[in-house]
Amino acid sequence: MSVLWAPWRMEYILSDQKNIDCIFCLGKDRTKDEERLILYHDNHTMVIMNLYPYNNGHLLVAPVKHVSSLEFLSSDERLALIDRVNKSILILKAKMAPEGFNVGLNLGKVAGAGVADHMHFHIIPRWNGDTNFMTVVGDVRVIPEHIKETYQKLRSRFKEL
Repeated sequence: MSVLWAPWRMEYILSDQKNIDCIFCLGKDRTKDEERLILYHDNHTMVIMNLYPYNNGHLLVAPVKHVSSLEFLSSDERLALIDRVNKSILILKAKMAPEGFNVGLNLGKVAGAGVADHMHFHIIPRWNGDTNFMTVVGDVRVIPEHIKETYQKLRSRFKEL
């Protein structure tokens, strides 16, 4: 039997996921932004780290407005959203030096949207060799840096915005 140490998952396992509000809705309480891994927000957009990332620095960029698709955003909101995706990529390049990115948008549950009611872009930094034998043979992904370290690294740059 293979064992993968992931102590941060225990909080998720023990939590009551049925009573959690939308992870992308900011709410009025800004005191829990770090706990929620929120890196940035403004009037139209927010950037949050994926708590269960595919890779280090996996970001989620969402509109502040709770909508399921681009069609429900104004032109200004759509422009702000894609601009935030671009700025997030630039920050990841500066702070983590990835060699490429996967950027995607899953609209609807059947398309793979984990939170179908609040659309969001995924930005996943990629490095040559980040998929190795663990992924191929063991169906396990290795994340080499703790999520809180990555948050602190990125938060300083997002604060500059």
